[in-house]
Amino acid sequence: MSLRHSVYSQASAVDRGELIGAALAVLLVNLVGASGVVFTTPESEWFQSLTLPWFYPPTWAFGVVWTLLFTLIGVAAYLVYRAGTDRNDVRFALGVFVLQMAVNVSWSPAFFELQAPGLALGIIGLLWLLIGATIWAFWRVDRRAAGLLVPYLAWVSFAAVLNGSIWLLNA
Repeated sequence: MSLRHSVYSQASAVDRGELIGAALAVLLVNLVGASGVVFTTPESEWFQSLTLPWFYPPTWAFGVVWTLLFTLIGVAAYLVYRAGTDRNDVRFALGVFVLQMAVNVSWSPAFFELQAPGLALGIIGLLWLLIGATIWAFWRVDRRAAGLLVPYLAWVSFAAVLNGSIWLLNA
């Protein structure tokens, strides 16, 4: 075996390992994120009775956007994780990440199951702050990871306006 072939084989194995790790992180984040779908019932009588703002997106758009966002979030989490969990900044960043994911998942049951747009708005406000904290913590570990969360913060900002509008229109 030539030196060139040996180096290429080692690089391919590392690239495959990185790809598998990133794919597993993306899958896990999408599964956790999608767990809120169990509570998401836009076909429910309650939701159908709500007055929605003029800028409410088509229902199918939410699935597309969240899948793309959770994919970016998964890659970001993987980039931070692979920096080494022996590091305090990595453990802190991943801890904040897990907390914001838990808050993210809690929004759907608050809005749809409890039919409480006001409570959901409070949750989304907390989520927005935690995403900001996650971006800051990720920035300290891997700036690319922090950048991958910016679209998530933008979408949650839009979702907060949407949630607040629904709450005000139906008060």
